[in-house]
Amino acid sequence: MSVIEQSLNSAQAIELENKYGAHNYHPLPVVLDRGEGVHVWDLEGKKYYDFLSAYSAINQGHCHPRIIGALKSQAERMTLTSRAFYNSRLGEFEKYACEFFGFDKLLPMNSGAEAVETALKVSRKWGYEKKGIAENEAVIVVCENNFHGRTTTVVSFSNDPDARKNFGPYTPGFISIPYNDSKALAKVLVDVPNVVAFLVEPIQGEAGVFVPNDGYLLEASKICAANNVLFIADEIQTGIARTGDMLAVEHDGVKPDVLILGKALSGGAYPVSAVLANDTVMEVIKPGQHGSTFGGNPIAAAVAMEALEVVKDEDLANNAKKMGELFRSELQSFIDQCDLVSAVRGRGLLNAILINDTPDSSTAWDICVQLKENGLLAKPTHGNIIRFAPPLVITEEQLRDCVAIIKTTLNQHCLSKGLSCGNS
Repeated sequence: MSVIEQSLNSAQAIELENKYGAHNYHPLPVVLDRGEGVHVWDLEGKKYYDFLSAYSAINQGHCHPRIIGALKSQAERMTLTSRAFYNSRLGEFEKYACEFFGFDKLLPMNSGAEAVETALKVSRKWGYEKKGIAENEAVIVVCENNFHGRTTTVVSFSNDPDARKNFGPYTPGFISIPYNDSKALAKVLVDVPNVVAFLVEPIQGEAGVFVPNDGYLLEASKICAANNVLFIADEIQTGIARTGDMLAVEHDGVKPDVLILGKALSGGAYPVSAVLANDTVMEVIKPGQHGSTFGGNPIAAAVAMEALEVVKDEDLANNAKKMGELFRSELQSFIDQCDLVSAVRGRGLLNAILINDTPDSSTAWDICVQLKENGLLAKPTHGNIIRFAPPLVITEEQLRDCVAIIKTTLNQHCLSKGLSCGNS
């Protein structure tokens, strides 16, 4: 540990970031220094429940000993070869993940945004070489209020003004339709020529944990199949057991043509992402046409295999399902009597509450700051929505403790504003 790390307190750490870092985030005023399981500690030693899980990257819990063990073991042996050479772990990982998720091929990358870009490129190339669309004419259909990353291409089909404003010119070739509307998808596939793919989040996380109607994803996949259009599932946030199934599309019994994974694919220990597809799609990529220096490196491969093994061995999908049902049930009975919260929604352990205020108000932020003071960390999304996504290793006792913290905090805010609340 360096001298500066030893002497820092939280206020000094925040000041360093504010002075020397680009202001591209607006964090809660807490400086985290250590994590284990569902808990994190700040520089002063205060303990918190983590109810964000690094946007669902830490499904297996902070610093899971098996995942950290795989990281350490591989780091001491070999860290990086680049793809100029084979390495002893990548093929093993590719086989493991393909069999785990039921696909022929895996293309490894690092970040979620890279994986989305990869899926877009593969789909376009498939459209030209397999579907027979004229080059540069491919169209990809996306959904309104999507979040697939922050690259130039991805923000080109975002309707979030913060993501788009002053980052143009934008990449063409995308059409946006309403989410959770299979009729809109069917219409656009009839009306618009040269569609190669439909890119969709099984649950829209950044849009406020918007859960589609049961059957929507299945109907959308059938519409895509009938029109020879690839169904791309972005499971970067919803995948790896978060929603109570290994993949969120499994809730509707869907097998996507292209699957995008990231975040919890490494348990938060290392940047790992991947695109999976069958040979008829993935074989369009030839040497030199796409890649990444770090994509598929030995550490990533070792960590990802162990991360998936932990999810399977600890039955985290089933725990997410049970704990999610308990969470929503406990909060629903409370907010039925609360003027402050209009709804709770979600699936598994990806949930949110809707604050009864305008999106441009500070109410959700103020509640999250008070939650922090009470020992639980969460963040607002879309202004008046608070997302709750703890590590999937959470126990019932811990979950009930967290629900009590949330209820107490909502009561405190209601009392301060003169609102009626569950136990006030």
